[in-house]
Amino acid sequence: MTRFIYCFLVFAIFLPTENIYANSIEISFYGGVQSSPHSRITGKHSTSGAQYSELVGWEGKSFKAPIYYGIRTTFWRDDRLSYGAEFTHTKAYAPNSALQSAGFDRLEFTDGHNILTVNIMKLWELNDFNTYSLAGLGVAIPHVDALPSGGVHTFEYQFSGLAFRAAIGLSRRLNDDFSVFSEYQFTASDNKVTLLNGGSLKTKLLTNAFNFGVSYNF
Repeated sequence: MTRFIYCFLVFAIFLPTENIYANSIEISFYGGVQSSPHSRITGKHSTSGAQYSELVGWEGKSFKAPIYYGIRTTFWRDDRLSYGAEFTHTKAYAPNSALQSAGFDRLEFTDGHNILTVNIMKLWELNDFNTYSLAGLGVAIPHVDALPSGGVHTFEYQFSGLAFRAAIGLSRRLNDDFSVFSEYQFTASDNKVTLLNGGSLKTKLLTNAFNFGVSYNF
């Protein structure tokens, strides 16, 4: 499924079409339902020096504070591709079963697992709606909330690695200024986290989200 989405995005982004938002700026705000599939955490505990490796079924909890949300700015151009930037506040909670097996009392990226990317976008008209696709590359800036059993609590923001974003969506213009949209969005990030007192943690975090939002165009 993921490979199909990548192929569709590449095809859609480079498909020739007229940009009806040409030479304008659009700011979009969205929320939605976000999940994070299983991924493996590996690393070393600072207290014992023991290595750990555990498959974690992350929980997204989109509506638990702080909620999942995103902000996107797009500079629409009159040629084939447009560009912009996007920030998404995603979340990932490790369940109790994984915490015990890996030797943690707490492990969360909930304040959050923040993704910041530079995007390229493609938009085309379909009857009364506008369809679009985007792809972006950037960095992951998680708020690391990790407490090894008997260890020191790491509670801070870190630059943890590269991040990728892709989305396909459908929007409808309400008037000259505002439009509403819904989309499927996927993110992936490599995360190398430093724990206090010499510990470490590595994992790849993926998210799947169905977003709903509003855009202002000027």
